[in-house]
Amino acid sequence: MKLKVYRGILKEHASLLNGILQALDWLVVVLAGWMAHWIYLGSPSLGGGYDGALLVGMLLTALIFPRFHLYRAWRGAPVYEELRLLTLAWGFVVVVLATLAFVVQIGEAYSRAWAILWATGAWVGLVLGRITLRGLLNWMRAHGHNQRLIVIVGEPDLARDVASRLSASSWTGLRIVGFFCDEDQATGHAARDLPLIGDVAQMPEFVRRNKVDQVWIALPLKEEDRVREILHRLRHSTADIRYVPDLFGLRLINHSIEDVAGLPVLNLSVSPIEGANRVVKELEDRILALLVLLASLPLVLLITIGVKLSSPGPVIFKQRRHGWDGREIKVYKFRTMHLHRSDNGEVVQATPDDPRVTPFGAFLRRTSLDELPQFLNVLQGRMSIVGPRPHALAHNHYYMNQVDHYMLRHKVKPGITGWAQVNGYRGRTDTLEKMRKRVEYDLYYIENWSFWFDLKIIFMTVLTVWRQKNAY
Repeated sequence: MKLKVYRGILKEHASLLNGILQALDWLVVVLAGWMAHWIYLGSPSLGGGYDGALLVGMLLTALIFPRFHLYRAWRGAPVYEELRLLTLAWGFVVVVLATLAFVVQIGEAYSRAWAILWATGAWVGLVLGRITLRGLLNWMRAHGHNQRLIVIVGEPDLARDVASRLSASSWTGLRIVGFFCDEDQATGHAARDLPLIGDVAQMPEFVRRNKVDQVWIALPLKEEDRVREILHRLRHSTADIRYVPDLFGLRLINHSIEDVAGLPVLNLSVSPIEGANRVVKELEDRILALLVLLASLPLVLLITIGVKLSSPGPVIFKQRRHGWDGREIKVYKFRTMHLHRSDNGEVVQATPDDPRVTPFGAFLRRTSLDELPQFLNVLQGRMSIVGPRPHALAHNHYYMNQVDHYMLRHKVKPGITGWAQVNGYRGRTDTLEKMRKRVEYDLYYIENWSFWFDLKIIFMTVLTVWRQKNAY
């Protein structure tokens, strides 16, 4: 069996194209500085040491960018990871340039506005260049160009799971030829969409004869002896070898592999709000919360008067709930009920026509204005604007034993609004199934978090909050 596949000039001339990509990055850095000089200083002719600054910036880019592994193969990797490293690398270049200017004491010779415009313009150009290149490559791979041949070896059921996921992502250009398994597993496991090529003993020769690019080993974690055997069979092969452990049956949050003290560590369940993501999330929360509070000060004053007139008691209702990592926090709301004592400390959710809710409180609940004080929680760092809604402690203790993966909601800060709320799971959860659906949406949000996802949820909240009928 001899396979034909169009790999194209990208594979045959990878080193040359890699060099061209590096040269384009240098060109972007120089062009951004030149355009900044023309726009801000009004002259296309560089002089007064500006040409030297651009030369040093280009040289630093050539030295530093490869250290951040920006010119490795990014096939199948998320675009945000490439852009994150690109941003860190360019930021490092800018810091080195500023340090050099300070040490050599030549900073006064350059316009600070020009330097800022150069740094910003170069970053925008570098990012747009990578995104454009990604789009071009994805289009080529989706149309059958720049392919990589893959065979899967291991458990048939897991092999089919892997194949279905890769086949759904044609933009990766990873073409699955078929799979190999042990002879005693071969009977009855051939599938139309994933043909069985043969047993494991036949796999090395097939890989060699057909110049297969990658071999993916799909086996459970406990099968280390079989993994070792397959690696031994492939000891003479130059194909890339990847291991896909059987993790599909587990509920994983932000799973990844990282290097810790020289050890390869498989993250099974960690918060996505770490590192640069945490900085982005904190800035998003604090800036938006401050703007909302400042804009709503007159409204807050009117609500305060309304709550005081509606019934005796404090304006702000405080309740202990679980926050990030399960730590207890105090969540603020405008009081919407008459003061009352709960039986045996039990927290009873509000119901339609609940006699405890004041008429003014019903209006606040219906419009979600009772949650305005939670923007103070956001400024305190206890909550986020977007995230899983915090539940009362008693509800957490109950549902953590009733709903699978319930406590994974606390991998991020609780939010004023969330993906579950804009999809209709707001207000009372009077059945176990409703809580399961809410948790399902919350975990989807955590697994797919991004700054743009947050903005989408905020926008959807603004559109839907006035139409909600299940808030009482």
